[in-house]
Amino acid sequence: MTEPTPSQTVGPFFTIGLCARPQQELVPEGADGAVAISGRVIDGDGEPVPDAVVEAWDRAGGHWGRCGTDAGGAFHLVTARPAGAGGEAPHLALLVFARGLLKPLLTRMYLPDEKEANTADPVLSALEPDERATLVARPADGGLTFDIRLQGEGQTTFFVL
Repeated sequence: MTEPTPSQTVGPFFTIGLCARPQQELVPEGADGAVAISGRVIDGDGEPVPDAVVEAWDRAGGHWGRCGTDAGGAFHLVTARPAGAGGEAPHLALLVFARGLLKPLLTRMYLPDEKEANTADPVLSALEPDERATLVARPADGGLTFDIRLQGEGQTTFFVL
């Protein structure tokens, strides 16, 4: 039996995959129920990660999109308000791709105004309070903000792929 081939870094060549169309809009901005999400990808020292890609998946709504970060580590997505499914609170699944990562990091972003649903969510309820806090977006300027810290104090909670 042969061993699996190990993962290898091959980039960063993320801009190749970002040029086909504007992919940061899971739904058109201004659509009914559209929510603007902004945030930053930061490293363990609090420095921006300028060449990461954040992919967002709304499994219940069937929406997908991605956005590269800018020089300040910022990303911006527009999506429909996610719906809960299968007993889970409304959330987006997020994948983070960045140099030095052999595989993407998986996390979730929950809505701040869904306190009752978030309390009953099986994933959130299995986490410690400080871990849960890293997964809930904050209201900001008519939309939401969600920062992703790759490591260190206040590290975003990531899940095994």
